Amino acid sequence: MSNYKFKTTNIRGKQYVEVNERIKFFRQEEQYKNWSLITEFTVLDDSQCVCKAAIVDESNRIISTGHAHEVQGSSNINKTSYVENCETSAIGRALAMLGIGIDTSIASANEVSDAIAKQDDSSVKKIKQVQEKLDTEPPVNIMDKAVSYIKSQTDKKKAFASIMDKYESSLTEKQIAGLKKFVR
Repeated sequence: MSNYKFKTTNIRGKQYVEVNERIKFFRQEEQYKNWSLITEFTVLDDSQCVCKAAIVDESNRIISTGHAHEVQGSSNINKTSYVENCETSAIGRALAMLGIGIDTSIASANEVSDAIAKQDDSSVKKIKQVQEKLDTEPPVNIMDKAVSYIKSQTDKKKAFASIMDKYESSLTEKQIAGLKKFVR
């Protein structure tokens, strides 16, 4: 193996090799002379793609493969370039499976940053969904709960005292007076 020094990208404290570095190494190393990088899309439509990349030696023997899946619009880059992104990821994985640029990880810097972006997008979506649910659900009405509770209890004074212990600071004087009407 050569003394090639891969450029890396630091992502959250860990160094990752970019796909272009793996390709550059593969193309310039004598041991891979006359070898090929071949890609094939096993799924390709308006919404997603799956790409298989293969490293083939001079005897047309498949030495390693890598696969990638991308969904159109799942990230900023995938809004316009999900096919290209998918092919690059598959190539990076095939080169990694060949042993190129894997000192710290099989995943490339491109792959890791895409995964983080997808996780971040997913987290933002979940937060928005929770917020929307909170915005559409009616707020809990303490008065309705308090009235129902007092009505359901046989000892109305004890029920009223329990409500006051729990909610007095949240109730207005008018609301407290209204609740007292249910205590006989």
